[in-house]
Amino acid sequence: MTVVYLVIAALIVAAIFFGIRYFARASQLFSGERVIICPETGKQAMVEIDTRHAAISSLLGQTDLRLENCARWPIKQDCGQECMLQFNDAPADCLVRSVLEKWYRDKSCAFCEKPFAEISLVDHKPALLNPEGVTVEWRQIPMSAVTEAMATYLPVCWNCHVAQSFRREHPELVVDRSSTVAQRSTQSNQTSAHR
Repeated sequence: MTVVYLVIAALIVAAIFFGIRYFARASQLFSGERVIICPETGKQAMVEIDTRHAAISSLLGQTDLRLENCARWPIKQDCGQECMLQFNDAPADCLVRSVLEKWYRDKSCAFCEKPFAEISLVDHKPALLNPEGVTVEWRQIPMSAVTEAMATYLPVCWNCHVAQSFRREHPELVVDRSSTVAQRSTQSNQTSAHR
């Protein structure tokens, strides 16, 4: 009798383990912001899929996708969500991280002019230079303004973003050696000219 209970307990533990593993993978597949073309406006919009609902429904059989957030909400929150049909074609290509990786490809940093190699969107994330000359991180840009930022901002590598942020936040601690060297050479040239 105890052997039967042990077998049943082992099957239950295995089912829970594989269920949690499948749920985690499904959640990872559907998570993240995505860029779609809004059927109503014909323009790009940022959306987020209801990850938990999608993972649970895929665990039970047919995956049911619905939006959790959209750049056009709350004004258009009651739309028919026809944009969800776009996820059947290329779900990975419309993830924001995929779009950003493509955007940085073949570009160089606005400061150091080094080309972007592999982009890390986990740590040491590349940043942007806005038209006002301030570096900003992607998380500071609202979902609705990502497309506009890609059109008007310049790419900045992580190192230059950190340096520019430090320069902006602590100007009293920064010594600009290039201007100091230029001033010294100008002064020495003026001194030798007077002799």
